[in-house]
Amino acid sequence: MFTYRVLQPDGAFTPTQIVLPEPLAGQVRVRIHASGVNPLDVKIRSGMAPHAKQPLPATLGLDMAGVVDAVGPGVASFHVGEEVFGMVGGVGGTQGTLAEYIVTSAELLARKPESLTMREAAALPLVAITAWEGLVDRAQVRPGDQVLVHAGAGGVGNLVVQLAAAYGAKVFATVSDAKKHWVEQWGATAIDYQTTSVEQYVSTYSGGRGFDIVYDTVGGSTLDASFVAAKIYTGHVVSCLGWGTHALSPLSFRGATYSGVFTLLPLLTGKGHTHHGEILREVAALVDAQKIRPMMHDKSFSVAEIDAAHTAVKNGSLGKVVVDLV
Repeated sequence: MFTYRVLQPDGAFTPTQIVLPEPLAGQVRVRIHASGVNPLDVKIRSGMAPHAKQPLPATLGLDMAGVVDAVGPGVASFHVGEEVFGMVGGVGGTQGTLAEYIVTSAELLARKPESLTMREAAALPLVAITAWEGLVDRAQVRPGDQVLVHAGAGGVGNLVVQLAAAYGAKVFATVSDAKKHWVEQWGATAIDYQTTSVEQYVSTYSGGRGFDIVYDTVGGSTLDASFVAAKIYTGHVVSCLGWGTHALSPLSFRGATYSGVFTLLPLLTGKGHTHHGEILREVAALVDAQKIRPMMHDKSFSVAEIDAAHTAVKNGSLGKVVVDLV
């Protein structure tokens, strides 16, 4: 089989032939049809993501969709020929999804949504799991909650907006004026962060009380603003980029709470595989119920255009970039 490896920081993708691996107990082998490209993949390629523990040379790629090709002993949840998707590798020293095949834990996989193509399904795992872990697992979103999503048209942000709406929340999203139509089509109220201060939108949209849930997907000063926007006593701030140094006093003075999301933990620790598969099954059901749709980049990328796909993500692509391997 072939994988597409990066040998050095910002190096080219080099086709490399390796022995086709056999699945062990609890594992399946998947013929990869499409591999999603995330900003994290670009950072790993540049050598700027030590938290991912993926030293180069390496085969990159976390997300994929494909067809089960073989199953290991003890696997009853999947059968040869089934279409699946998942976040299955590319960190922690494991093979990534820019490859013809991958062997992975069956617990990390779910059946591909029937209403999506392979390309569309490969766009979902990392961003959907990140959205779910923050909004559902940590903040426990409920119908009627006022949810503020920072960067609502971004990779994770658009899934948070759609998921919150699917749960019956009233959703607000910070975006630039040029991108407001994206969040509005998902039922959210767009807030132009370039012209509206946090104090202004807290006053305008929550009557000064603050939001029940604030999901930060930006980090830095945006996370600081999130602490100010949380509802007094019951507000909950969630961030998937809370890695900086922040003053917690604005949050503490509101009596609100904070949760961090680090989606890579199951891949890095081996703990939590089952829950990732569970999340993706729930996401697939919401997709097939037309409650969630992946936000796709307008260009398709072939296996000969992996470098161009990474460049598109590095340049801040709108919509998810996916490489078609079949």
